[in-house]
Amino acid sequence: MATAGFTAAMLLGTPSAFAACPIELATYAGQGGTMAIEFRPTSASVTVTNSFRFLTGERALDGIVMWTAGTARSWGVVMDGCPEGDLTGNEISECTLWEGVVYAIDDGGKVGLLPGEEQPAPQTLILADLGPWLSQSEAWREAGSLAEPWDVFTLSGCQE
Repeated sequence: MATAGFTAAMLLGTPSAFAACPIELATYAGQGGTMAIEFRPTSASVTVTNSFRFLTGERALDGIVMWTAGTARSWGVVMDGCPEGDLTGNEISECTLWEGVVYAIDDGGKVGLLPGEEQPAPQTLILADLGPWLSQSEAWREAGSLAEPWDVFTLSGCQE
């Protein structure tokens, strides 16, 4: 279910109208408009650089982005029903529906990695292999989502 901010932003104009939107306020629509990503400000964290909600139908899943060690990559994780507080690796694995690199594509078509907060939101996001991961997820099937998950999301609004 889309939030009021997301809905209002969708009605305001074309994606290019949101070029100055910082990533932590950006919203993205998936193919067919049945899935969306809403970024939100990240609380003070050493490891998490971005936080978002992944919306599909009535479901809202939690997502985070961290930078990998070694070769830097913006590594995204979408989770469902994780317990609160400090978690073990096994607990995180049990509630993880997807993890992979998040790519950003700017207005000029240049591919890069997801920017940190206070940076302009890219025009397009690719969550590498999101579709296959979600379609094989038991939680996704149990949710009865009518949407076929997809990897590409286009800037659709700016929450204010």
